[in-house]
Amino acid sequence: MKLNTLLKEKVYESIVSVLPITVIVLLLSITLAPMSPGALVLFLFGAVLLIVGMGFFTMGADMAMIPMGEGIGVVMSKSKKITISLAVCFILGVLITVAEPDLQVLANQVPAIPNLTLILTVAVGVGIFLLLAEIRMLFKIPLSYALVFFYIIIFVLAYFAPQDFIPVSFDSGGVTTGPITVPFIMALGIGMASVRSDKNSNSDSFGLIAMCSIGPIMAVLLLGIFYKPEKSVYTQTTIPDILTTKDAATQFAIGLPEYAKEVLIALCPIILLFIIFQLVFRRFQKHQLIKVISGLVYTYVGLVLFLTGVNVGFMPAGQFIGATIAAGENKWLLIPIGMIIGYFIVKAEPAVQVLTKQVEEVSNGSITQSSIQHGLSIGVALSVGIAMLRILTGISIMWFLIPGYTLSLIMTFFVPQIFTGVAFDSGGVASGPMTATFLLPLAMGACEAVGGNILTDAFGIVAMVAMTPLVTIQLLGLIGKIKKKLRKVQEVPQTVDLEDTILYFD
Repeated sequence: MKLNTLLKEKVYESIVSVLPITVIVLLLSITLAPMSPGALVLFLFGAVLLIVGMGFFTMGADMAMIPMGEGIGVVMSKSKKITISLAVCFILGVLITVAEPDLQVLANQVPAIPNLTLILTVAVGVGIFLLLAEIRMLFKIPLSYALVFFYIIIFVLAYFAPQDFIPVSFDSGGVTTGPITVPFIMALGIGMASVRSDKNSNSDSFGLIAMCSIGPIMAVLLLGIFYKPEKSVYTQTTIPDILTTKDAATQFAIGLPEYAKEVLIALCPIILLFIIFQLVFRRFQKHQLIKVISGLVYTYVGLVLFLTGVNVGFMPAGQFIGATIAAGENKWLLIPIGMIIGYFIVKAEPAVQVLTKQVEEVSNGSITQSSIQHGLSIGVALSVGIAMLRILTGISIMWFLIPGYTLSLIMTFFVPQIFTGVAFDSGGVASGPMTATFLLPLAMGACEAVGGNILTDAFGIVAMVAMTPLVTIQLLGLIGKIKKKLRKVQEVPQTVDLEDTILYFD
């Protein structure tokens, strides 16, 4: 009964998250981008699967992925053999990245480099930077120092990389931190920091996703420099002919086994690693193991339903809306419409639910779920607006990435450290499957309609979605810090006046 009640709560939260974007698409389908009844039915079927899938996934993450990550993190931090801990970090990073479904989507869209080559390059990048993240925590190196150092290297590499390949490189950093990677790595960080008792332990529990987002960007830039891809062509998603509800159901029936296999392959390395971990360390008791196993089943079912819904139902809708609006007389409407979609679509990212909940728990409620949600929504709205502007004008993405990252890195020295970790983690979390399967096709459809360069103008939307939350979330921390200082300034004169009064009467 308790599990059923919890599942109902999770599904209700999913409805609240997914309903706004569904309503927006429905309104667009009867105004600026009329859709055929069949395509609309396909989208609505996808929305239902999305809601149910996200409910199952978030429940499964709470029951399995988070306890597994925390348990491994605690044991690694207590281990006196640093080399073994670092080796485990590298292996973990590689395994969970190879398993990430979002990376498969990106790899299929960059045919200039073989899928396996791109995936392994990104996986090694994540493995190395997860290892570096643990070194940072062990030696208590401030996150801001590490971020500044590595992003300087990234922009130096970007100068030498093929210009057409830069948006793909930055996109790879965003898609890598998806629904499988985020809960596990976040929990790993919390577990690693929990054995420490210093004042920065809570702050250091965040930042692993930030570091893991750097690895793929750097690795793919290096791949572009040495591999020297000649040309990358994006293959547009074909919109199937849907005449009846049966046709729509058939599309999902075809897609379901494919994504069931994909998610099973994705989860197998993590499950195998957990089995080995449990056999060696015996950390979980019998009742805990039952809960973890149940959670893995929920996670599996949720991800299968979620990915089927977004890939089959949402991807064609995104492409169609983008192409239709861009081909119309009022192309500029892409910017405000994109911003509205961006504001609400981030709420439907499954990993965002995990992040906001863990932030509130670790910060003991000082950073609320709603504040992070608002910060993320504003950030993603700005990023999608900028992405649509780039499609219409052809402005290079570097004109936005360099000042955006420069500003966000400067802010790291002025905001509380926990906000820096949360902000840079949020950037990776915001750019999940909803971005890859709805916003990216939206950008592709619009770019093709206006005759732009898809590789340079449409690619990069994931990178923009990953960048803007860095500024907006840290801005929240800066505002909070300023307010706290103002309160202290206002309180000091009152204390002095009271003491003067006592002295006077004495």
